[in-house]
Amino acid sequence: MIIAIPSDKDSLDSAVCVSFGRAPFYCLYNTETEQSTFLANSAADSPGGAGIKAAQLLVDNKANIVITIRCGENAAKVLEPADITLFKALNLSVADNIAAHKQDKLEPLKEVHAGYHNGH
Repeated sequence: MIIAIPSDKDSLDSAVCVSFGRAPFYCLYNTETEQSTFLANSAADSPGGAGIKAAQLLVDNKANIVITIRCGENAAKVLEPADITLFKALNLSVADNIAAHKQDKLEPLKEVHAGYHNGH
């Protein structure tokens, strides 16, 4: 299973980025191999549609779960049909959120917001 987490830096010690679509990086953690890789977010500086583009990047990279602080509705409309489950991130590091997920301590992310269109 692949867990994806938006991060401020390309490090497991990084904070989870508050912006899903404009996160500088995504941590992809493979639960079978326990290896993590970081993807640069090509949509981070997009003038619009960053959430949609970022969500498609995670779909293309076979994510099964996204752990995020918040998610816009347009991004959710890309993730949900791909059977990607959303979990609410804790105010901890990427590594700590991975550990919390392994211990079933994360809640499903049930509320998506309207998004911040046109970079706002």
